[in-house]
Amino acid sequence: MAPEKIQNPSVLPETADDMICFAIYSAGHALNRTYNPLLKKLGLTYPQYIAMTVLWETGPVTVGALGARLKLETNTLTPLLKRLEKSGHVERIKGRGDERQVYISVTPKGQKIRAQSGDITNCIIDATGYDISVLEALVSSISQLRDNVTRAEERRQAKA
Repeated sequence: MAPEKIQNPSVLPETADDMICFAIYSAGHALNRTYNPLLKKLGLTYPQYIAMTVLWETGPVTVGALGARLKLETNTLTPLLKRLEKSGHVERIKGRGDERQVYISVTPKGQKIRAQSGDITNCIIDATGYDISVLEALVSSISQLRDNVTRAEERRQAKA
């Protein structure tokens, strides 16, 4: 079912505080400020932590598949992975059949910090003031919003 279009432009948001984009943007910054001191103890930045979280979940994966999952372009992901490799958390391995494919695998050092990630998640959950069911619904809604906006942009580009 397609979302209903706003028929009355007088109900459109007039200030930044009323805009969904600003609410998500500023909430993201607040979350990052909360994550940063927790991740500093692990020697990770937030983008590195998210990459490690995916790698802990999936196991070895190609750079392309990791980029697709993180919704990051290769030119953003490659430097992040190089820093993770330099710090000893991951290793990059050329594909056996196709050396153009590079797989990313978590090292024992990278696995060691996984145990501490639960504490970080609990701190973030606590900081939100929401219970798990509310957070799950929020994640679902924001993910749907992202997917809807992505599809709308793809349709707009296809028409251009």
